[in-house]
Amino acid sequence: MTVLEDRIAMAESDNTSTLDEMFERLEKMPVPEGYKVEIVEGTVFMSPQRDTRWEIILDIVEQLRTKYPRKRLKSDVRIDYPGHLNGFATDVTAMAESAAKTQEGRWRFEDVEFVAEVISKGTAANDYGPKKTAYALAEVSVYVIADPYQGRCHTYTHPKGDDYTTETKVAFGDDLDLTGTVVDLTLKTDDFPRD
Repeated sequence: MTVLEDRIAMAESDNTSTLDEMFERLEKMPVPEGYKVEIVEGTVFMSPQRDTRWEIILDIVEQLRTKYPRKRLKSDVRIDYPGHLNGFATDVTAMAESAAKTQEGRWRFEDVEFVAEVISKGTAANDYGPKKTAYALAEVSVYVIADPYQGRCHTYTHPKGDDYTTETKVAFGDDLDLTGTVVDLTLKTDDFPRD
């Protein structure tokens, strides 16, 4: 067993029941309509859905639909990732063709091919920090951060350990070329709004 496999196995065995308990408590709480809820490194984050974020998320999903069938695309669906208590509800997730739910009815991080997060001011540090680390540990092939405050996308590829070896930055309005990746298409960013 490699060090990475050992870390992932430890994270899964230590965190699953605790994450389940945390999410069960959250489901009983009066979370306001239109809020996204995630657990990042054991801390609960709630962020409201804004027009800018939703427009970018929808644009990415619509473009991914040229390659991925609807059932392989997820948004705001809980997937547990390696690390300490990481239950993310990613903005956009593309699953592998062979993806199947676990006995508990959840998707496995091992089946995630692509993740896109759209930055919110209050949770930006998570997307650039612990979530990026968790996606690298999970060996997610392509991780895109769309940042409407900077007006650019950051694309991370080639996960190795707890980081990515390649980062590409593209300004909104320029094409995001993912043809050399598992996604194998080009995303247009012309219509991505800025904040």
